[in-house]
Amino acid sequence: MLELVLFRALPRRDLKPLAKQLLATFGSFSEALAAPRERLAEIKGLGEAGITDLKIVHAAANRLARGQVKQRPVLSSWSHVLDYCRTAMAFENKEQFRVLFLDKRNALIADEVQQTGTVDHTPVYPREVVKRALELSATAIVLVHNHPTRPLGSRSITS
Repeated sequence: MLELVLFRALPRRDLKPLAKQLLATFGSFSEALAAPRERLAEIKGLGEAGITDLKIVHAAANRLARGQVKQRPVLSSWSHVLDYCRTAMAFENKEQFRVLFLDKRNALIADEVQQTGTVDHTPVYPREVVKRALELSATAIVLVHNHPTRPLGSRSITS
């Protein structure tokens, strides 16, 4: 997949070694797409055009995943909620505290980042969470935060 994504930006070139280097450096296709631009720039032979194409695919994948979840009840399956959260925040470099606001049928009303912290903690203000839930007339909420300090490939979401 990485070879195909990079082909448009780097035509007429054997991209297999570059794709293998990206996988070795970042661990997976998803993590290569989500890697910060600065880290991608360290990869010899990638260049600004390749980095831009990786970021475009990453943004498109995020929008697609979020759109699919918003079209069905979020809690129709716990695995759908986890997949959505992984797509939205698993590869962030800083901890995020995110709230999914749900209606009475458990359909997603809003997905909001309440706080962004540092690499190993983020503050939570229950009063702000409740205030926003009341503003949106949410009947349920899912509280989520990530663990960006874990090694690549084993980053997790806690909810």
